Amino acid sequence: MWPAMTEHQTPVLVVGGSLVGMFAAALLARHGIPPLVVERHPGSAIHPRAAMIYQRTMEIIRGLGIEDPVRQESYRRFEPDGAIMSVESIAGNELNWDIPTLNEFVKDLSPTERLFITQNALEPMLAPRARALGADIRFNTELVSFAPDDDGVSAVIRNRATKEETRVRARYLIGADGNRSVVRQQLGIAMRGRGVLSKSITIYFRANIAPLMRGRNLSVIMVRNETFRGFFRLEKPFESAFLVVNSFGDPAAPDADTWSLGEEECREFVRSGLGVDTPITIDSIQKWECMADVADRFRDGRVFLAGDSAHLMPPYGGFGGNTGIQDAQNLAWKLALVLKGVADPALLDTYEPERRPIAAMTAAQAHTRYVLRGAPHLAPGGMAPFINDAHIDLGYRYRSPAIFTEPDDDGAITEDPRQMRGRPGTRLPHVVIERDGAKVSSIDLIDGSFTLFAGESGHEWADAATRAGHSAGVPCQVFQIGAAVRDPEGGLRGGLGISPSGAVLVRPDNIVAWRSADAGSAPAAVMARVFAAMLGRG
Repeated sequence: MWPAMTEHQTPVLVVGGSLVGMFAAALLARHGIPPLVVERHPGSAIHPRAAMIYQRTMEIIRGLGIEDPVRQESYRRFEPDGAIMSVESIAGNELNWDIPTLNEFVKDLSPTERLFITQNALEPMLAPRARALGADIRFNTELVSFAPDDDGVSAVIRNRATKEETRVRARYLIGADGNRSVVRQQLGIAMRGRGVLSKSITIYFRANIAPLMRGRNLSVIMVRNETFRGFFRLEKPFESAFLVVNSFGDPAAPDADTWSLGEEECREFVRSGLGVDTPITIDSIQKWECMADVADRFRDGRVFLAGDSAHLMPPYGGFGGNTGIQDAQNLAWKLALVLKGVADPALLDTYEPERRPIAAMTAAQAHTRYVLRGAPHLAPGGMAPFINDAHIDLGYRYRSPAIFTEPDDDGAITEDPRQMRGRPGTRLPHVVIERDGAKVSSIDLIDGSFTLFAGESGHEWADAATRAGHSAGVPCQVFQIGAAVRDPEGGLRGGLGISPSGAVLVRPDNIVAWRSADAGSAPAAVMARVFAAMLGRG
């Protein structure tokens, strides 16, 4: 028997209100599904973690309507386009410019730019936006228990201040509760991969760093010297920072367990990394395990895993938070359509086959960067071949029953985003076109809806998509070149890989689901079949 307590019903219970949970809340609410979010901490993150935001995440932020404040806060804390450099020390020898300019060679790939912004700066912008869209967010509230069944999930949550408990009945639950996920552990889902690579520490400190910068625009500084291996993350005005230490001692056979180190030893690591003897005040030291693991499953019935609950990555490359946010984007629109009764629950079966291979590839790439930039002693253990950052961020490819993979598909999990050309399973390419006399990005036209782009003579596809969407119960935007939009330089057709009579259909998460390079036979029947598959009815 349940004890007497307050009762609450919600379509989706999100466990964990940090970065990924808050994005899940905002995206669900934007799709018309107001979730309940519980976060055991009393507020947003207090430590400046997760500093790098890639373009794909920025496109999601742009769609939520908070791109400008996020960019402004980034510029307030960091110099735009900062570099990532490897050094022996900040004042000493430079070893390598890992990324000389953050947006070098990628500015043409998106209407957005890569940014450095810390988690404790970004999360306070997400919570108000999610609430404004309808999410119910409860900080200082923990999950006590949950029990899935065929029709939903029954859970008990507790206010940690008042001890008041509430029984919650949800249709679905998202476990976004981090690397020690209670949700994942209760479900008995194992994590597999490289295991614990190091017992690392993050040292938050204050010191006069500005004179050491010497005019260099450095936002992240990898350190490899005889004393330790790790990295600094610096903020303006260069009076405070944090230093991550992954290992210390002999570089050929280092000690990867830093948890027993005291404050004075940590202070010496900071001095060694700075390369000067300067006064240092340590504010706190956080312990954490560096891992490159992925959950065996991302779903168990009515429960889904996202973010660190589903995959753990070394911070080298900055992929962890970005990957989790893309989990939330993939899942939000699918849950929304199922909960609205438009899509069949079978659509939710596509979450794991689409996201898990991408997460596994990205975790492997984070491990590769960890070995190359911070742990060369692990190289004999093997690592995945290095893949370009932009290929990971913008060039990944989905395969599932909701994607109409083409016959010549080569099975690659990622590729150069400049070469994707509208292939099903890939992100819609960014192309600048004209609409109502103004220049806009193709990315901005999606707006969380199904969207068909058709060539100048692709009116049959346009008409068929409109009718099929209406019959399926989902609106479908149609942009025909020369009518709704102008493509004076041919960039859109070229980017989509279609002729004047061809078309592509894009999902609400900006992923191309189907393409016909040319005119086809029976467009009405084709579109009916495509919409059925995208809604889990195929």
